[in-house]
Amino acid sequence: MSAMIAILDDEPEIRRLLTAALGTAGFETESFGRAKDFEHAIKRLQPDICLVDLGLPDKNGLAVVHKLALEQGASVIIISGRNQVQDRITGLDLGADDYISKPFDPGEVVARVRALLRRGRPENAEHLPVAEFQGWRADFNTFSLRHEDGTQSKFSRAESDLLRLFLSAPNRLITRDQMQQSFGGAAGDSFDRAMDVRVSRLRQKLGEDPRNPRLIKTIYGAGYIFVGQVTWHDG
Repeated sequence: MSAMIAILDDEPEIRRLLTAALGTAGFETESFGRAKDFEHAIKRLQPDICLVDLGLPDKNGLAVVHKLALEQGASVIIISGRNQVQDRITGLDLGADDYISKPFDPGEVVARVRALLRRGRPENAEHLPVAEFQGWRADFNTFSLRHEDGTQSKFSRAESDLLRLFLSAPNRLITRDQMQQSFGGAAGDSFDRAMDVRVSRLRQKLGEDPRNPRLIKTIYGAGYIFVGQVTWHDG
């Protein structure tokens, strides 16, 4: 079955352009011009990826991104005419996986969609293993963190990708180049800053002291190291 891509953009021509490009590439699509209609349909559609414009007529696009990332665990690519670096950082910070600026080449959108699908669930996997470390339990199927003291929080799919990367290589340096390769160049020129923000959010959810983190250590000029023992099991 081909992947389902949901499109939210208030410009009809953009919706037609994306629908045609993605359809030619073999994807199923459904498009919406208003956030209200999109949010009503999202549970029925269960899309693999959502393409979301920030300039919507009935709701702040960033609020839509945040809700998708945290409540639906959806993969999100922002497509927007807002080209400031801070808009990119804010969108990625709220849980988006990637950010494409308008005007864009439809072929680039298709390539980014394919890259995001490749780095998602392993092929044919219906259930991902659960990781346990330092009193924490990370469930990548429900996008949830639980500590043995009862502390709980949710993480976005974008944060899930980063946490899985760290937990898959404990006590080893993850370089900036390795991170960029793993995430397919998401965020373009803003990649380093976007990853720093995402790491900061993970540390916050893990109860880390930002001045002296115990689990995710910054190696200045090189990357990060996740410090600790990790146990994986089927949950």
